Amino acid sequence: MLKSKIAHPKTAVAAALLTAVLMGAAPAAAGTAFAENFKQFQSVYKKVLTETGTVGSSFWFVHDNRVLAKEYYGFANLEQNRKVDENTIYHWASITKTFCGIAIMQLRDRGLLKLDDPAVEYLPELNAIHNPFGKMSDITLRHLLTHSGGFRGATWPWKDKPWHPHEPACWEQLVAMFPYTQVHFEPGSQSRYSNLGIIFLGRIIEQLTTDDWEVYIDKNIFKPLGMHRSYFDTTPYHLMKDKCQSYIYENDERRPAHPDINTGITVSNGGLKAPFPDFRKYIDFLLGNPDDPEMQAVYDGVLKRASLEEMWVPQIEYGPARKDDRGRTVKAAQGLIFFLEEIDGMRIVWHSGGQNAFATYFLVQPESRSAYIAGFNTQVIPVENGRIKSTRIATSAVKDFVVSRFFPLFR
Repeated sequence: MLKSKIAHPKTAVAAALLTAVLMGAAPAAAGTAFAENFKQFQSVYKKVLTETGTVGSSFWFVHDNRVLAKEYYGFANLEQNRKVDENTIYHWASITKTFCGIAIMQLRDRGLLKLDDPAVEYLPELNAIHNPFGKMSDITLRHLLTHSGGFRGATWPWKDKPWHPHEPACWEQLVAMFPYTQVHFEPGSQSRYSNLGIIFLGRIIEQLTTDDWEVYIDKNIFKPLGMHRSYFDTTPYHLMKDKCQSYIYENDERRPAHPDINTGITVSNGGLKAPFPDFRKYIDFLLGNPDDPEMQAVYDGVLKRASLEEMWVPQIEYGPARKDDRGRTVKAAQGLIFFLEEIDGMRIVWHSGGQNAFATYFLVQPESRSAYIAGFNTQVIPVENGRIKSTRIATSAVKDFVVSRFFPLFR
């Protein structure tokens, strides 16, 4: 992997160094413009996080396999008076799904499955599900990868008591509910986000490899990419000092969320925990560098570049093109696991995560070889007094700034 040249602009001197680094990686005009824009970003970032009551957040911008800018805000743990820093470990929630998708593509490339295979070939238990649109064998692995299999959104929609587990602990608990489960729309006719479908993919990986899902991902993705401080579910003792606590505002009162959840059988769609330096290695993998032999070796060991880019080909469009608040033309589509957008012709590959009061995002702009990573540790449950306070306000403000002001500099 390429060595990072990391700038941390907190002073005028650091800002000048940032410009110098950028000028070595991009045309001088882009480097100067980025440094100027990043100063404005810092002000916007701090303002929106303060206004929304966010306790802690991290942001990195990556270009050409370099971390060009980092920004941190607030606390990883208020009770311990521990501030967010480079080592802070976030819960990435549904971003975990992208690792599940890559694992499926690995097995496809290794000849162990085909994307258009019926899911019931691997999971005959699915035949107990009611499908008013046809046979369960009509639902393929591709349908699961594109959220188009017709399954419900929630893995476990029956939780209504405080003593119920956060997620079902094992496969057998899901199987027990299959006779009470139905397919909600004709498979392949639309894409509607489904955690349940991703759990099926995770189970198939276990069936084919005989590894627990977490073990398979560690062996076949984490270790080849050098993600040695990444893990699933509860935090190992030696990393507890860096684990981020999350917080919930309810009725304008802030309280800590659950300190460390076990996602149970849903681990393949939500259990990832990692610090930003580890997750940046994943971003480097997504950005790629075909001219670097070390990077090529990583692709050979994890997933061919062609297979990765196959995951970014639109499979199902989310309706017609629309105009956003800035008047830009936006097209949205579902790829294989990854979400896709085209904004005035600029392609965006992304995914987000939200669970246990964490919100996480990454966006990749392949043509400019640029990306950003953002994490937030606060959830605001809406209140009735009209006060504007929402994590989505903060995440949307960050996305809008990067897409409008950073990505275009490097295209």
